[in-house]
Amino acid sequence: LDRRWGKTDCYFGGSFDIPTEERFRIDRPYCRVDKDALREALTPPPEKGGYGVLRMNHGSRATSVNLYGPAGSLSHDEGGSTIVLNGKDGTETETRTVRSRLIVDCTGHETSLVLRDERTPSRLPGFQIAYGCLVAVDETNVADATRVGPYDKEAMTLFDYRTDHFPTDSQRLLNAERAPTFMYVMPLEGNRVFFEETSLVARPALSFQECKDRCFERLQHLGIRVTEIEEEEFCYIPMGGALPARDQRVIGFGGAAAMVHPSTGYHLCRAMTGAADVARTVRSELSKGRDGGTVDLDEAAALAYHAIWSPSNVRQRNFAVFGGEFLMKQNVEGLRGFFDGFFRLPLEMWGGFLAGWPGLPNNDKHETWNARMLFGLTFVSKLPLRVAADMAGSILAYCVTDFPTLPQSVTPFLGEPGTYERSEGMGKGRYVKGDAAAKAEARRMIRESRLGEGVPVAFGDEDKEKGEGKEKEKEKEDEAKVESFQ
Repeated sequence: LDRRWGKTDCYFGGSFDIPTEERFRIDRPYCRVDKDALREALTPPPEKGGYGVLRMNHGSRATSVNLYGPAGSLSHDEGGSTIVLNGKDGTETETRTVRSRLIVDCTGHETSLVLRDERTPSRLPGFQIAYGCLVAVDETNVADATRVGPYDKEAMTLFDYRTDHFPTDSQRLLNAERAPTFMYVMPLEGNRVFFEETSLVARPALSFQECKDRCFERLQHLGIRVTEIEEEEFCYIPMGGALPARDQRVIGFGGAAAMVHPSTGYHLCRAMTGAADVARTVRSELSKGRDGGTVDLDEAAALAYHAIWSPSNVRQRNFAVFGGEFLMKQNVEGLRGFFDGFFRLPLEMWGGFLAGWPGLPNNDKHETWNARMLFGLTFVSKLPLRVAADMAGSILAYCVTDFPTLPQSVTPFLGEPGTYERSEGMGKGRYVKGDAAAKAEARRMIRESRLGEGVPVAFGDEDKEKGEGKEKEKEKEDEAKVESFQ
């Protein structure tokens, strides 16, 4: 971890009689991950079986399940997969062909190797857009060095949904109310602070320039003077959308498998937990090849997808997808009321929803239909009446337009979503020879028929049939000679 704050602050003032300056404090720590240290920790050294890195591009694009163009750029067979990689300059001056038992695609939501499921109706993804900047602020004439503007340096500010920095009755204020953004604040050492203006989820996406403009307008209003911009961040996170299509040999993971939380955009802990499940599954399947056993790589890929998106996980995701759709339709007042009610839930409930993945803390409060139903009913009771009424109407409308995903998620009815596991009969037995006895009988009876039509011959029996035909021709010749002699 790069930094840990002991408490988390939010500002939802300006609606539902909440004063603009009122702070909502969540008595929970917030942590910032050191991405470089995390990468180093997850990269084993060569002497411990580390992996190699090829900094190259692939030019393949899935055209149908397990078919790719251009021809020969990626292909699968019973022993593995072969992919052609090109140089990072985008030319084919440097190419390399790589052979692998399985390919795991971590190229993100807009992958060209993993197809989305078109058989199950789903909405297009929403997008979380944010402009962030790591800056140094002027503290020359600051009376209280423990704060940056209104923000406590010992707290991480998760949400500041206030809009009082816009002129009253201005078009800028109207735009901010219709397409809300919030400020996210991470005070670091000394006078260094990371600020980020974020559009939680929208379809279509809000522009980066709008987020940047709102960020600096807010800072100016709060009296925070930036003296240096060290880094800028442009955050683009697709949320929701269709799951991967079934029966694919390439294993999508992370954004390529739509693993991002559809309501929050959280991903890291979900991916790290899911990685262990997928790795364990793949290792178990490949180990069947030891001691002369047979490995079905299509089965291995299907089970890897099942480890990510079991029917139970899909039901839980569908519940969160509705949450993302509800958030997208809210103006700033609705979002203030939504999150003010959300964080008034018991910690286990709201924490479990933010995690939203098996194995993460408090997920048991969301991984069954009755737990999700209890969460929903409790949550609605915490919301301002106007937001609660909107949610009730949205639930009814969504149950009709997106049937059966939401009622399937919160009731024991309507069965389970489709599974990535392959059904009985698939696999090695898919290429069947049929009933050999019945086909042999049919050929014999056709031979004996007086209609004189050609007799169907099995490919493997061609030579045998030709031999039998010559013997019969010889028999007929002998019979003709005998008749002639007589």
